[in-house]
Amino acid sequence: MKKFWHQRCLHKIMRPILIILFSVFFSAANSFAASKDSVIVGAEQPLQYLEIIAKSNIAVVANQTSKVGNLHLVDFLLAKKANVKVVFGPEHGFRGEAEAGELVNSTVDKKTGLKVISLYGNHKKPTKEDLKGIDMVVFDIQDVGARFYTYISTLQYVMEACAENKLTLVILDRPNPNGFYIDGPVLNEKFKSFVGMQTIPVVHGMTIAEYAQMLNGEGWLDKKMSCNLKIVKVQKWTHYTPYVLPEKPSPNLPNQTSIYLYPSLCLFEGTNVSVGRGTDFPFQVYGYPNSTNGTFEFTPQSIPGVSKTPLHEGKKCIGVDLRRFAPEPRQSNFNISWLIEAYKTTTDTSGFFNSFFDKLAGDSKLREQIIAGVPEKEIRDSWKQDLNKFMAIRKKYLLYKDFN
Repeated sequence: MKKFWHQRCLHKIMRPILIILFSVFFSAANSFAASKDSVIVGAEQPLQYLEIIAKSNIAVVANQTSKVGNLHLVDFLLAKKANVKVVFGPEHGFRGEAEAGELVNSTVDKKTGLKVISLYGNHKKPTKEDLKGIDMVVFDIQDVGARFYTYISTLQYVMEACAENKLTLVILDRPNPNGFYIDGPVLNEKFKSFVGMQTIPVVHGMTIAEYAQMLNGEGWLDKKMSCNLKIVKVQKWTHYTPYVLPEKPSPNLPNQTSIYLYPSLCLFEGTNVSVGRGTDFPFQVYGYPNSTNGTFEFTPQSIPGVSKTPLHEGKKCIGVDLRRFAPEPRQSNFNISWLIEAYKTTTDTSGFFNSFFDKLAGDSKLREQIIAGVPEKEIRDSWKQDLNKFMAIRKKYLLYKDFN
């Protein structure tokens, strides 16, 4: 009887506490879902662009993220009787099935019969022949907000092609999931490449359309050309609005955690450290064989269409599992401490960095600082002046309320 009485008392005490906890949890979950679901991307506002492209022969720059609800933008436009004549696909291809750096050949889309021209490899910019008979170009690709994510490089080449051929570029804008902060070293012009074409930081905090306005306004296009832009803005989004991507932006960014971690972990692509390519959790871990940094174990394997020949394929890597990582609101998530620690604990410092690292970092300075053992705070302080200059420029081109 006494035991029963204690159980009843415990039940009376715990029940209201559990109810409160569940209420808070579901309230927060519903609040987040509501903020995400209320966002309306450019492609989902057809009344804003169908009239613009009506009666024009159009080219579409798109990939698997180019959706209107559950329908691909190209299929949607064809259903609306738009005159789509050609499709351009960026890195990873039109359907997003190619791994990073893989050559994507131009082809014909089996579903629509449209010609698909790859804008990767040796053909990064649409030619005059590619655009023959085209009156207007529509650009709709989901970006993730990092300088070395090549969709913004494709954007620049498309803008230059449109400017040269006197074509209007219609940008159907989408949120930047990492648009709530700015951080990292600003690119040095001497280190320009396809993974860094302009003097912006690693994390730039801009949407595709905002960045396009910057390319125009700062005279950064080739020969200081200007591209005629028509922008369909995102509705109900600010730079501080949470946004979970409904589609994978590329094969090795399978979820929101990988997207948040990508700006930091991509620097490891310029080292002998694996970021989990060839596993079920790419860009959510890091490690290498015989590492003394961390205890998490993983073995990269070939995954066709995702990572055919991953770094350290078939070898057990030891490192750090970051799958529980969560972004800090209004704070930077660009982390160099993982890189610094991995270098300090490596068994072969001479083979740690490869020739790709400086292109990703945008300068040789970060590599030199890490090798010299410069403290993290001092490294970060060395970025401040350039970051402040960039932030002043960036403000001129924002289309949405900023995070600060």
